[in-house]
Amino acid sequence: MSYHGKILRINLETKEIKTEELSKDLARMYIGGRGMGTKIFYDEVDAKVDALSPENKLIFATGALTATTAPTGGRYMVVTKSPLTSSIASSNSGGFFGHKLKSTGYDVLIFEKKAKKACYLYLDEEKAELRDATHLWGKDGHETTDILMEEVGEKTAKVACIGPAGENLSLISGIMNDKNRAAGRSGVGAVMGSKMLKAIVVSGRKKTLIDDKEAFKTAVKQRVKILKENGITGQGLPALGTKVLDNILNSIGAYPTRNFQKSQFEFVDEVSGEALVEKGYLVKNVACYACPIACGRLIELPQGKKGEGPEYEAGWSFGALCEVHDLNTITQANFLCNELGLDSISAGVTIATAMELYDRGYIKKEELEKGPELKFGNAEAILYYIKKMGQNQGIGKKLALGSYRLAESYGHPEYSMTVKKMEIPAYDPRGIQGHGLGYATNNRGGCHVRCYMISPEVLGAPEKLDPQELKDKPEWVKTLQDLTAVIDSSGLCLFTSFALGAPDYTELLNKATGFNYSVEEIMLTGERIWNLERQFNLKAGLTAADDTLPKRLLEDPIPAGPNKGHVHRLGELLPHYYEIRGWSKDGIPTNEKLKELSLL
Repeated sequence: MSYHGKILRINLETKEIKTEELSKDLARMYIGGRGMGTKIFYDEVDAKVDALSPENKLIFATGALTATTAPTGGRYMVVTKSPLTSSIASSNSGGFFGHKLKSTGYDVLIFEKKAKKACYLYLDEEKAELRDATHLWGKDGHETTDILMEEVGEKTAKVACIGPAGENLSLISGIMNDKNRAAGRSGVGAVMGSKMLKAIVVSGRKKTLIDDKEAFKTAVKQRVKILKENGITGQGLPALGTKVLDNILNSIGAYPTRNFQKSQFEFVDEVSGEALVEKGYLVKNVACYACPIACGRLIELPQGKKGEGPEYEAGWSFGALCEVHDLNTITQANFLCNELGLDSISAGVTIATAMELYDRGYIKKEELEKGPELKFGNAEAILYYIKKMGQNQGIGKKLALGSYRLAESYGHPEYSMTVKKMEIPAYDPRGIQGHGLGYATNNRGGCHVRCYMISPEVLGAPEKLDPQELKDKPEWVKTLQDLTAVIDSSGLCLFTSFALGAPDYTELLNKATGFNYSVEEIMLTGERIWNLERQFNLKAGLTAADDTLPKRLLEDPIPAGPNKGHVHRLGELLPHYYEIRGWSKDGIPTNEKLKELSLL
């Protein structure tokens, strides 16, 4: 089967490192990645744990198809308790680190306790060592990666690390790998920083064994062909990357602007994916491991600085949401987040929240300590306050805690556009009802990639749904939530779901693992993972009251554009969602549902 069958457990306090056997039953019931990491974490960690205490654990888990030739088979998950939301965190990243991690011969890494001083883990198929990282503490992610690559002297090694934001325990810090790829959301970088773990260096060459090589090769070839022939994965994403969405969302009136006060941006043409090409910023496409889509962008700015991105979300958060239309500044902001190790979605939304608080007179000019005014449209403020945030200086200390805690500190949490205290991304739920339900019920808070209802409601894949229609939306949301849990656990990219469906993932998994899943069993596995996350959150103290949206999106109609007059109708959708989930009216999984999913 496509697992090495080994877990590496690292006690950072005692420096004890030991190998454990991976249960075949665990692999079959939870697939890998997100599912396997969640099950291990659920069994080992008290849900009430302080996320930044040594008792929290940090798990890196590869998928069943990670390091195979399956299209996009290079992803890994970081599972822990989120210091931002107090819910379970499982943050997903691509690039090449996941492939190299699994190639060491380990499927899962479990970090426990806290190191006495800064350290990093070096891992290959022959040895695992904790090494001193005091010389790296304080350095940004790019510097750290360059130094470690030179230090270990292996050109094929890959690095995952935190920047200053993670070291300073910013609740919106991420873990960066391959310099510009990010396990970005939920504050996982702060957990890594709290453990004094600066980086992980992996240099494996161990091949992943496939159960039926020829059948798997054929299945992969067929799915790559489907992806290349699809209009989204074969044309739109390769041509313009994720920023192909700017003009699409703006045209339908669901492109959040001025901290969600408006839903269209008059300067969208100046910051879109098309603009990146027209201004000559785009150097070439960039692909993650085994990816036929290649939606990444290598960018060079007129002043000569190179980097990756911005993706759609980062471009929007520093652009339309802050009413900034200087693409050069927006791109620099994305570069800075990658270097400092900040979640670019949360960073941009937090700055937009600060701009509204300043605009309304709650943040006073003297608090800015001679920094640029936090006015909507002020491009200079974007770069200045990202640096303050990453370095934990001045008002940056408040910004580094995320928009909810920032707004709450001024007595106005309603100006924070968050779900479960995590910032929601670049789609206005008032204009896309199913997607809004996905936000509200997401196990890790304001997240778009656990239920990408933009696919059917906006892009028409696998079929076109009316964004304002409520009928059948809870069913769609549940299905996509369960399917995404399967994709995340497999080690594949969500973007494959624009063209592939559950039968495709089932066949790829069966040929690789030999488990002989049915499609129904695969979807039940996704449902099991979703419900296990829900159980953790309930034990952590979250309730149905947390399954909601910001007051603005429920009560303030969109003021203009195609969706003028609309609010999100969550109250009409949520009871039915709970019902089809097999949960009580209070959002608690029933004993019957837990037994059905082998969780009781």
